[in-house]
This record gives sequence, structure tokens and C-alpha cells, in this order.
Amino acid sequence: MSAVKAKLATMNFLEFAVWGAYLTCMGNYLGKAGMGTEIAWFYAIQGIVSIFMPTIMGIIADKLIQPQRLLGICHLIAGLSMIGLFYIGLTSPQPDKTLFIAIYTLSVAFYMPTLALSNTTAFTTLKRNGLDTVKDFPPIRVLGTVGFIITMWFVNCATFSNGSFGFTLAPDPSKFQYTYMQFLVSGILSVIMFLYCMTLPACPIVKGKKQTLSESLGLNAFRLFKNRQMALFFVFSMLLGMSLQITNGFAGPFLTHFQSFTDPVVKSSFAATNSTMLVSISQISEALCILLIPFFLKRYGIKTVMMIAMTAWVLRFGLFGLGAPAFPGVILFILSCIVYGVAFDFFNVSGGLYVDQKCDPSTKASAQGLFMLMTNGLGATIGTLAAGAVVNHFCHWESFVIDGKEMSFQVGDWTSVWYIFAAYALVVAVLFWILFKDKKDKPSADRDNVVNLGEEPDGYIDAKI
Repeated sequence: MSAVKAKLATMNFLEFAVWGAYLTCMGNYLGKAGMGTEIAWFYAIQGIVSIFMPTIMGIIADKLIQPQRLLGICHLIAGLSMIGLFYIGLTSPQPDKTLFIAIYTLSVAFYMPTLALSNTTAFTTLKRNGLDTVKDFPPIRVLGTVGFIITMWFVNCATFSNGSFGFTLAPDPSKFQYTYMQFLVSGILSVIMFLYCMTLPACPIVKGKKQTLSESLGLNAFRLFKNRQMALFFVFSMLLGMSLQITNGFAGPFLTHFQSFTDPVVKSSFAATNSTMLVSISQISEALCILLIPFFLKRYGIKTVMMIAMTAWVLRFGLFGLGAPAFPGVILFILSCIVYGVAFDFFNVSGGLYVDQKCDPSTKASAQGLFMLMTNGLGATIGTLAAGAVVNHFCHWESFVIDGKEMSFQVGDWTSVWYIFAAYALVVAVLFWILFKDKKDKPSADRDNVVNLGEEPDGYIDAKI
């Protein structure tokens, strides 16, 4: 690997390691800290800020501050905010909700734009060094998933109690996955990322043609809704996007709650005591499944690929409802984590490729922004809040004493919860199969299948205002 690619790979490693420290285990701490009923809001906030912050930071990176430097500045603010959450948790076992949520919101508001800024930095650097983004970026991006997994494993096993630091797979309430220490890990990694960004190659700002305010904000992409097929695609992207954050928010509390059972085999099982490590199988599967997408898209088309993703979401939720932490039921939990790779990649990555194929080059960026808005913005926000209402209806937080230490678990009818989520995914899949017509479109070189936002000859969508 060249020095340039090694630098970018390290950047991606740190970028996602920051997120992996808390994304899948934050719910465990929130329940213990008296904020269990607000778990859905913590994950919905990520979707809410994703509606506008990436666009704002993108404009700043295009016109004012080089993207690699802005990437570092955003990480510094996000990291210091995470360290602030650690300090609040350290000083109070039941933090003030308003203050805690406010600082958390500040952190994710500056972290979420870094997902796009890191891509911009990588693509610009690769092109400036004469490298092929299609060929050279995927191996670099995979290091991001590796970073995410490694920090998941770290907070799953790391402990800090009575001034002593250690690692264990055994049941232990002082594991970082249950405490405010996970925010400290994320904050420190963000500060390291800030310092590292100052060493990255410069990405000079390129002055392009003047854009209207609508074009700068990406609002012109909404004209794509004038095309029926694209409108249906974006609507179903939002409906499926409602599933994206559900297991990130609730898989941890679900798996951990088995520690409250009286059966010693169940309460001390690997799944119950190492939920974060078990869930990391999902990220491993995600890294591998991305390699299957080109074959499936080329052979079967977007409709079949999206149907595979929707079916995988049904299985993702349904297998959690059917499984159990002890053998052989734990196999179903593992299978649920494996199919997550298909559910996530076949939807997110294939959807992005489909938008890229269908839209004219002059509108690709805006169209990709709209896809992210519908999925990770509106879809994830609405879905997470709705899921939170379902979970809070069927489950409640309760305190238990484990090995002499008090812990909180979200107990209740989890089986019904997962079946409801599976039923929702199934309904979306059936409607998509009935309503979305797949013409097995060729790539964008076939002008009859390209959607343009401007005025073009026959074969394009004239959506000019």
C-alpha cells in the first residue's frame, strides 16, 4: 500500500472507530443512567442533524475551509463534547437529562458531517495523486469497518473499577459497554483524529461556477420526484430507512436483559454478557457482503436486489424474536447478525449505485444527497422514534443486583417487539414488489433511462422550474 493510501486508510480507521465506541452499546448506559425511555431520541437525533448539518458543512468545505481541515475541526468539537458526556456521567449516576441530551446533540451534529467529509477528503486526495477511486477506495473504506469493530470489541471487554483497568469476557457491570467510559473512548479517538487530520495532504478549494441557493442546498434534487419510478424509489428508501437504526439502538438492551433471568446458563451466556461483541458480527458481515453487490446488481437488477435487502430485514428482526442466548438458540442471534450485512449493504450501497446510474452527471451529487436525506435523515428519524414507542410499550427498565452491583435491564415482551418490526419490513417488501416496476435499466450511458434536472432532448425528465 502506498503512503497516500496508508494515510487515508488510517483516516478511515479513526473515523469509524470514533462511532463504534458507543453506537451499539449506548442504550445499556442510558438505561442505567435513568434515560432508558429516551433511547429512541438519542438515535433519532443522529437522523435529525443528518438532514441539514452535512449540507452546511459541505458548503463550507466547498467554499471556505479545505475538507481535511474541516474534518479535523468537526472531530475536535464532537470529541470534546463526548468527553463532556463522560465528565457528566462521572460526577452524577443520574445526569440531568436536558444537559446530557444537549451536549450529545452538539457532538453528533458535528460528527455526522464527517462521514461525508472523510469521503470527500479521500476522493480528492486519490484523484490528485493519479489513483483510481473505484479501484483504490474500497480497500481504504474497509479499514473504517475494521476500526468500528475493534472499538466495539474494546468497550465490550474493557473494565474500570476501584482505580483498576482490565479486560474480561465474564459478566462485569464495570465493562465500558455499560458505563460512561464508552464516551471517553470516543472522545479521545476524536481528538486524535483532529490531530491526525492536520497531517493529511492538502485538498485545495476549487472554484466552480456560481450556484443558486437552491442548488447549493441540494434542493433542486427534489425535482426528481416528477419521475414516477424515482419517486417510488425514494419513498421506499425512506420506508426501508426506518429500519436502519432500530437494532443499533435496541439490540444491546435486548441481549443484555437476559442477565436478569434466574437461569444461570442464560444469565451468564456469552450473548447476554458480551452483547457488543456479538453485534459486531453484523459489521463483519457488512464488510464482506459489499463484495457481492456488483454481481447481484448486474445479474438481477435493482428491484431484486432491494427485495433481497427487504427480506434480510425481515429475517434480521424475526431471528431476534425466535432466538435465545443459550445454545442452540444463540445460533439464530448469530444468523440475524450475518443477514444484517445483506440488509444494510444491499439497500444502502445498491441504492446509491442505482441513483448514480439513473441520474445525469450534473445532478448526481444532489440526487445522492436526497437519497441520504430520505434514508439516514427522515427514514431513520421516524423509524427510530416509532420503534422506541413500540419498545417502551412492551418493555420497561428495572434494577437488579448482579455480583453485588446494581444494574438496569429493559425487561418485557421482547418477542412481540421483534415480530412487529419483522411484520413492518415484510409489508414494505410486499408493497415494493407490487408497486415498483423494474425495467432492468442499463447504466447512465443509455440516455433514455437517465433522469436529469435540467432541460434536455427526448429521453430526459424536463423538471426545470
